[in-house]
Amino acid sequence: MMLQSVGAHIVLRNWWMLAIRGALAIIFGLVALLFPGIAILAFIYIFAAYAIIDGIVAVAVSLGERGTFGRWTWLLIEGVFGILAGFLAIAYPGLTALVLLYIIAIWAILTGILEIIAAFTFHEQVALEWALNLAGLFSILFGLLLLLHPGAGILTILWLVGIYAIVFGILFIVRALQLRSWASSVTTHVE
Repeated sequence: MMLQSVGAHIVLRNWWMLAIRGALAIIFGLVALLFPGIAILAFIYIFAAYAIIDGIVAVAVSLGERGTFGRWTWLLIEGVFGILAGFLAIAYPGLTALVLLYIIAIWAILTGILEIIAAFTFHEQVALEWALNLAGLFSILFGLLLLLHPGAGILTILWLVGIYAIVFGILFIVRALQLRSWASSVTTHVE
């Protein structure tokens, strides 16, 4: 019960960061859908900014909770991959759409795998892991779709990325609200 209480306090301090990740993903997705005619360079920078901010938030949460939560490394790894993907996109803005597609595909697959691992890791302490598992599965399927159909036009890629980011963002916001609700109920019962 004590471990569950500690976990609940961690969640109450950090649930909003997961919601921010979800909101940023939705904003990124809407930009990709509403402005499909944007230049590829602008798209690269938007993707890079999203990946870096998402990665920084993941790293901050993992490092902030490393002393109280022993399984923080998966979130740290996910954050580092996001930051690296973002900086690679900025460092090489002349990349072809195909190479960018592979960066996004690999990033989505790795993020999905790490989210599923995290869902199974947290399963001992937090119920209702379906949103995190579904976000991970959706990320993996999206990445595989991009890898299997690399000849798709950039407009198709923008639409796929936009839809992916919106669904991913919604699932992260749902997960954040689930965590907040769970943590509130645990801390209420403990006090």
